[in-house]
Amino acid sequence: MKFDTVIIGGGLAGLVSGIKLCQQNKRCAIISAGQSALHFCSGSFDLLNKLPDGTEVTSPLEAIGQLIEQNPNHPYSKLGEEEFKIYTKEAEEFLKSLEIPFNGSTTNHYRITPLGELKPTWQTIDSFATTQTKNKLPWKEVSVFNLTGFLDFYPDFIAHSLAKLGTKSNVEEFNLESVDRLRRNPSELRSTNITNVMDKLSQEELNSLIAQLKKGSKTSEAILFPAILGLENEQQLKVIEKEVGKPIYIIPTLPPSVIGIKLQQYLHNRFIKLGGTYMLGDNVIKGEIENNSVTKVYSLNHGNIPFRADHFVLASGSFFSQGLIANRSTVYEPIFNLDVYSADKREDWYNENVFNDQPYQNFGIKTNPEFKGLINNKPLNNLYVIGAGLENFNPIKEGSGAGVSLLTALKVAHTIQSKK
Repeated sequence: MKFDTVIIGGGLAGLVSGIKLCQQNKRCAIISAGQSALHFCSGSFDLLNKLPDGTEVTSPLEAIGQLIEQNPNHPYSKLGEEEFKIYTKEAEEFLKSLEIPFNGSTTNHYRITPLGELKPTWQTIDSFATTQTKNKLPWKEVSVFNLTGFLDFYPDFIAHSLAKLGTKSNVEEFNLESVDRLRRNPSELRSTNITNVMDKLSQEELNSLIAQLKKGSKTSEAILFPAILGLENEQQLKVIEKEVGKPIYIIPTLPPSVIGIKLQQYLHNRFIKLGGTYMLGDNVIKGEIENNSVTKVYSLNHGNIPFRADHFVLASGSFFSQGLIANRSTVYEPIFNLDVYSADKREDWYNENVFNDQPYQNFGIKTNPEFKGLINNKPLNNLYVIGAGLENFNPIKEGSGAGVSLLTALKVAHTIQSKK
């Protein structure tokens, strides 16, 4: 099978690069093992929340120079200040082009977490609860609703946290007959299963939900609701909001993330519609390299039938998705055996205090400034690395995970487009 580009990994980075390449009429294939980190999405994408030294960032575009000084090997440093700004703008335009509307700007705003805390972020889906102010919410009183028996949402914690910010909360429950059958098995009372039922409510049950929301929020300015709506029925929240007569804002639950699954489905469908080939449930197990170029890769499902391409993009992620593997003595990249940045001694991989920064979170695949993968410090001609598997950045501490995935995906897509 021959393509212009083969992308290994179907998460945010792989899908965005594939979409951009297909938009330039490139024949593109994505080989994806399955579930990606998008299934843990909070409804927001971070660009840069903190510098490596811990300084909080309000404006990523203004802080990028400091980041480059503090960490010259960071993926953003390899882009450089000018390209960081260019690709940030392009990423914002890309997100605005989606049917799932995002709100945000180059100045960070704050999202409400599943525990009611405020965390800085860059772009948020517009139905999710946010505020522009670090220590204050736009409401004096809200009602926090939860489905009876749903344990992946914590309204009492949320109410307690919001009280610290000066917002009074009353906690309410609602119940629907069609959801009762999920309670026969506690493992089925999860956000995705509930959403599949909620999206198909009869008019009678929809009226019942509206009545319960009205009754429980009489004195409130707004309703905070768990993310258990809108996987298939996008208009349902707007219909409910209109009938209740006050704004309803979504709060993320524990994974799996309904909005993350929806976003992955949408990006997947857009890639397919543009002519891309998406192979789900397959693992690339090895590649062949000749004259410093990758010539073909082999997958588990296709056996001896190789995938050939002019360019290859590795978007297989980090430890979570096995884009990086750690054994007792080393950290390695399993497909091409690319150079990996890590600490030599195992005891230097981690901090015994689990609440401190963990060194392994900075481990990743080494690249040159064009994000070409290295073997023995020499860049391969046609293999690019993007997203979570890159070296020298800490997506949790910095709040930079989605930004690195988006910006490196766009950078590499442009680089490949420019090749003849």
